[in-house]
Amino acid sequence: MKLKVLTALDHAKTQLYHFQAIIIAGMGLFTDAYDLFTITPVLKLIGRIYYRSRKSGTTPPIIYTAVISVALIGMILGQLLFGFLGDRLGRRRVYGLALLLMIFSSVGSGFSVCRTRGCVLTSLCFFRFLLGVGIGGDYPLSATIMSEFANRRTRGSFIAAVFSMQGFGILVGSAVTMAAAAAFDRLDKKAKMNSPMDTPEGADVLWRVILMMGAVPAALTLYWRMAMPETARYTALVKQNVVRANHDIRRVLVDLDLPSIDEDSELGPPTQPLSEPYGFFSKQFLQIHGRNLFACAAAWFIIDIPYYGSTLFQSKIYEPWFKRPELYNAYREAYNVAKFQAIIAAASTIPGYWFTVFTIDRIGRRPIQLMGFILMAVFLFSLAGPYDAYWNDHIKNAWFLVLYAFTFFFSNFGPNTTTFIVPAELFPARFRCTCHGIAGAAGKVGAIIGSVGFLWASRSEKKDNFRRGWKPGIGMMHSLLILGGCCLLGAVITYFFIPETKLTSLEENEGSGSREEDELQMTRSVSTNHSIVLPLNDASPTV
Repeated sequence: MKLKVLTALDHAKTQLYHFQAIIIAGMGLFTDAYDLFTITPVLKLIGRIYYRSRKSGTTPPIIYTAVISVALIGMILGQLLFGFLGDRLGRRRVYGLALLLMIFSSVGSGFSVCRTRGCVLTSLCFFRFLLGVGIGGDYPLSATIMSEFANRRTRGSFIAAVFSMQGFGILVGSAVTMAAAAAFDRLDKKAKMNSPMDTPEGADVLWRVILMMGAVPAALTLYWRMAMPETARYTALVKQNVVRANHDIRRVLVDLDLPSIDEDSELGPPTQPLSEPYGFFSKQFLQIHGRNLFACAAAWFIIDIPYYGSTLFQSKIYEPWFKRPELYNAYREAYNVAKFQAIIAAASTIPGYWFTVFTIDRIGRRPIQLMGFILMAVFLFSLAGPYDAYWNDHIKNAWFLVLYAFTFFFSNFGPNTTTFIVPAELFPARFRCTCHGIAGAAGKVGAIIGSVGFLWASRSEKKDNFRRGWKPGIGMMHSLLILGGCCLLGAVITYFFIPETKLTSLEENEGSGSREEDELQMTRSVSTNHSIVLPLNDASPTV
């Protein structure tokens, strides 16, 4: 038996507020992608400014690794912490806090009064860690809030649309970097007078401006995020206050056929549940939800290894298309890196996201995830197999770029998006944020392995790598083969463990119809907040 307010939500017509919620929730993911991808051109600028003594003016590998890793470590902490708080305190109460943390740390990342190398890098890593905590916290909250507001016919599309804001974050971040670099290049007269390797003073301002601009889109939606009501599912199922849930949902979704509830007349004596609700660390949770939690965490862990590894592979592709960095100034180098990121985002990343948005509620989560893993493996193996024999000397070949772009297309029209969606649909309301946070944290462990591991493993044994601080690795071909193998493993886990959640209500998905879970939902009622559980009659409301 199910609450009428929840059935009304499942059958609700798509309304204006659904689209507003996509923008409000998606802006955190937008800021996420902006900050995580602009760090690449920023590190190019930092290398030119603070490592001028190095022949090529490049950031040392250990610094590059630290700046990337510290944000990912922060994301792991943020996903676990805010996932837990989202279930304990409510989605709304901590939602604005995650965005505030992103705004503060985005500004802090660039607003460093230091001018010495050690101080700048320490400050940057500190605020990047805080930024990671805020970004990580946004993942479980945004996915859960969107899933609990959506109807069951379009829920997958709505959550995918929230996640697709990452693509626009990459594109806007690239555009901001290109525009700012071009403006500084034109205004800084010294950049035209000195040799290319004599980095102008304005470059130290440029990278700060790029990072601080990441706070703007988040700040623009802060008010609306703070004004959002608590989700009706959390209020009704966790707080067990159906009257309040009914009232809150009427504020934002006006075209709903909700029953009229008079708190004074409808309340009766409280009914004690047949058994106490089980806890997260209980044997019951493991029996009912352990398999699904493992599946979600494992799939997310595996996809982030090739996804982040492929992201770092971009430098191998764009470098041959541009002149050597020694031949142009720091502004132009940052411009070129951002330009290539924009091309990849527009040509493959964003289309991949939106193919998922338009098809996921028709095809289903499981088939899209399975297809994406398999096709990513196909394209990675196509890059890896002939890499040493052919591609290494023909990277400027257009087919190489096409194959690389397809790996991104099918990651986003595939597991990179579905691993964000499925954990928000499988678990009970009182565990939903926590389980999504655990799955996402597992993904970011994979991201650290993919980014840091690939960064070092893909290096060859050439002498120039030793001079620039790199230790020998296993080479690009073997690294790409490993990434392709990870995708095949992800396909196996998807096939055997991931359930399908298409067109079902969140309550139907919980524990795959567990009898124990249904019993608890039918009987829970609390007298302290004067709430009431209303069973459905046989006729579903017409919406």
